[in-house]
Amino acid sequence: MFYSSSRLCVLSGTSNPELAREVAEILEVELGKINIFRYADGEVGVRIEESVRGADAFVIQSTCPPVNENLVELLVIIDALRRASAARITAVIPYFGYARQDRKTKPREPISAKLVANLLTTAGADRILTVDLHAGQLWGFFDIPLDHLPSRMILGDYFLKKGLENVVVVSPDIGGVKRAREFATQIRAPLAIVDKRRDRPNHVSEVVHVIGKVYRKTAILVDDIVDTAGTLVMAAEALVKRGVREVYACCTHGVLSGPALERISEGPIQELVVTNTVPVPPEKRIDKVTVLSVAGILAEAIRRIHENRSVSALFEEG
Repeated sequence: MFYSSSRLCVLSGTSNPELAREVAEILEVELGKINIFRYADGEVGVRIEESVRGADAFVIQSTCPPVNENLVELLVIIDALRRASAARITAVIPYFGYARQDRKTKPREPISAKLVANLLTTAGADRILTVDLHAGQLWGFFDIPLDHLPSRMILGDYFLKKGLENVVVVSPDIGGVKRAREFATQIRAPLAIVDKRRDRPNHVSEVVHVIGKVYRKTAILVDDIVDTAGTLVMAAEALVKRGVREVYACCTHGVLSGPALERISEGPIQELVVTNTVPVPPEKRIDKVTVLSVAGILAEAIRRIHENRSVSALFEEG
């Protein structure tokens, strides 16, 4: 049983240690002592090197590339905490891998996002804290409490401070309309949608048409994940053909794999703004890429969970 007087303990996996350090600094706590290593055959080994008995433990670990390595590491850390008698274990997963595999589109396909949710619960997680899930139905995959933080406040504030004029917010596909609409409300701008088709995952999409008024406007493309950037750049090109003056883009999770950086460099996007839910190494921080930190919002959410206060109020206020 968890007691609100339990000691706050924040631990970091190896996927995003910089973000974990930022969060710990804001919370004014030291990161928990943990030794994460690999055996000769590649197995993940974990040893927690301080007492966590009765602690309110938060494990910060994005399941970003290498996804499988980071996921197994998170599961092993959770299991170690459970066996060390932590009072409550919260998996803080800024980027939730496998989120795009959230439904069956063809026969004999898995629903991998549900499988990962089950694995986290079985390992011993008592609750999940994450940022911008790919789809709303993922909430229902968990049989434990899940706190979901939107990044629109961070990204929206950034664009408001830029002082862009005659702005239109654009969703690069139909599936992202809800996300783009919330962002448009945040910055008080109209909404447009790019209608597209995709034959298979990570394959460049075919843009069909643009829904909404975009001529002579400054467009901000809003997405949750930019992986290979094919869809984003194609949407930007379609907007330019329809008379948009400038195209900016933002997303929560900048995976930026494969040809993404080349496409962004050569494409019409003026600036791509991402957060550090996925670590962006120096070689990926090209002139067109801006990285914002989610450490502040994560730290406040952790503080509220620890103190048994509302997390939703964090982004409903104001």
